[in-house]
Amino acid sequence: MKRRPRRSTPATLTAVVLLAACAVVAVVAIQTILGETPWLSYKTAADALHGARWNDLIPALAGGGAVLLGVVLLLTAFLPGRLTVLPLEGELDSGASRRSYRSTLRTAASTVDGVSGAKLKLKRRKVFAKVTTGRTTTDGLADAVRAAIEHRLDQITPALRPTVKVKVHAARSAS
Repeated sequence: MKRRPRRSTPATLTAVVLLAACAVVAVVAIQTILGETPWLSYKTAADALHGARWNDLIPALAGGGAVLLGVVLLLTAFLPGRLTVLPLEGELDSGASRRSYRSTLRTAASTVDGVSGAKLKLKRRKVFAKVTTGRTTTDGLADAVRAAIEHRLDQITPALRPTVKVKVHAARSAS
């Protein structure tokens, strides 16, 4: 099971901009029908557009901005996002959420003797663990943490097994 994030931010942004434009057009149309002075005068807008030339700065900037916005929206729609559910091996179509996956691995790292705190970062093919210890000598601690995380990965059996990198930070240094 591979689940990717929804593309709700670009869709919401586009919908809000279109809704605002439609609301302005509707208000101006209603004001014109009622015979009131509209917010935006059609004559003023038409005169400004008819007076503009393609090689002027304002149409070039507006066109460039529209193209840039379109490219950004297309890229966010087509490029795959980071997996929210990581696939697991097995016959069943199963997965684990990124949050629970990271939490389980962080717990495995923090249960190693001598580790006072652990932080984990999940990348596509790597797990970065940064552990803190109160020990003055950190010999073998990184290997123990790596072994604990790899043991937990053996239990979880992810479809794509990440490599484990461990960095140990000693709160006190040997003097």
